[in-house]
Amino acid sequence: MTMLLHQGGEECSLEDLKNIPLPVETRSYKPVSHYDLSVNIARVASELLREFTLQNSQFGVAKSGAQLFAVHTFKNANEELGLSIAFRNSLDKSLSVGMAFGAQVFVCDNLALTGSIVKIRKHTTNVHTDLEEMILTGVYRARTSFISAVDDAGKMKQIEIADDGAYRALGHLFGHKVLSPRQMPVALKEWHHPSHQEFEPRNLWSLFNSVTEALKTSPPQSIMEKHIGLHQHLLPNQARWQA
Repeated sequence: MTMLLHQGGEECSLEDLKNIPLPVETRSYKPVSHYDLSVNIARVASELLREFTLQNSQFGVAKSGAQLFAVHTFKNANEELGLSIAFRNSLDKSLSVGMAFGAQVFVCDNLALTGSIVKIRKHTTNVHTDLEEMILTGVYRARTSFISAVDDAGKMKQIEIADDGAYRALGHLFGHKVLSPRQMPVALKEWHHPSHQEFEPRNLWSLFNSVTEALKTSPPQSIMEKHIGLHQHLLPNQARWQA
């Protein structure tokens, strides 16, 4: 997945995360290593999600490595969607630790996050102990979020959308700040000329992926909110886009 293309962001590897130095710990501030967080989430998920295997991991950093946004994707028998665990962290106190869950579309790495960001944790005393519980309880929720995302994808494929309905939906998403001014033309282009033939049918699922393609340029401090906001605005208002 191409992540964090603006605001100085770039993709990196797990090994790169290991080489990012931690800031000095104080009595009130306990930094959380990007590398340790990534490894621990993958470890716990691999242990608990027995019917899934880790397919791939993607990492994006910004602000010279101070901010992290990452996704672990797990695969089961579903050939189209993988279970995704998205998470973020910071080493400059700009972001609390957060996790979100849903699915990833294999053909294009687009995210379909459901629900809300869970278990936000500030970098204060006992953060490492609390993170263990956060990861454990979060991963238990991941399976439910994946089932919900798969079900929603099936529903969206059955909802036909004409161009005028797509324009109304895109305007709604722009007005609610899910799409930025720079992302709007990307979403519109993907709607008219999909990069992947899987999204050529004129339905809500194709529109959803047009927007998630544009959201790949979201900065780490808002990318999870953007994807969850898309899910919350698009499907519940389906009648408005069909009218």
